[in-house]
Amino acid sequence: MADIDREEKEARATAAAEVTDRLRRRGISVTGAERSDDLADLLSAVERFEKAVEAHGGDLMVDDLKSVQPDDRHFVVPRRAHAEAVRVYITRIDAATARLRTHPRRTD
Repeated sequence: MADIDREEKEARATAAAEVTDRLRRRGISVTGAERSDDLADLLSAVERFEKAVEAHGGDLMVDDLKSVQPDDRHFVVPRRAHAEAVRVYITRIDAATARLRTHPRRTD
C-alpha cells in the first residue's frame, strides 16, 4: 500500500513538473506552490486561449508573452500578476478568450 501511494505521488509530481514546464515555455509565471489540479486547469485555459487566437488568424510564434512586439496585443495571453491566485488568473484568461470572439479576424 505504501509503495502504491509513493508511486502515485511520484506520478503526480512528474505530471505537475511537465505541465509547469509547458506553461513556463509559454511565458506563464508559475511559482511552484500551485496544486497539480490548478496547474492542469491553467494549462487548459491557456490552450483554449491559444485555440481562439489561431481561429482568429493569430500567430502564436509572434503573439506570445515573450514577444517584444506582438502583431496584435489581443492575441497575447494575459500576463499573470505577482502573487495572483491561479483561479483568478484562469478567470482572466477565460475572459480574454471570450473577448476574442468579438475581435476582428486577421486576414493577412
